[in-house]
Amino acid sequence: MTSNSTAGDRSPIFYTVTEAARILRVDAATIYRAIREDAFPAVRVRTRYVVPARAVEELARQAAESSGVVDVAQMAADRRNARDFERATGGAW
Repeated sequence: MTSNSTAGDRSPIFYTVTEAARILRVDAATIYRAIREDAFPAVRVRTRYVVPARAVEELARQAAESSGVVDVAQMAADRRNARDFERATGGAW
């Protein structure tokens, strides 16, 4: 498969924590704290974290659609509950 675009033309799949913090207009320490508390999605690559661009986009989408506050902690809790449920049931409903 070939592509006519260069790497600079594509949207990133992941952001660094600093980039995600800049986009969200928060301090990077806030993002790191949320990641450690499992309240923000991230991928750990050895000693570094990267944030899925999709997660940042989803936050923006939800805020725009709801015209209100998006509670990332609640999203994380829902994600943990779904993950725990899947583990407990083996993925069966």
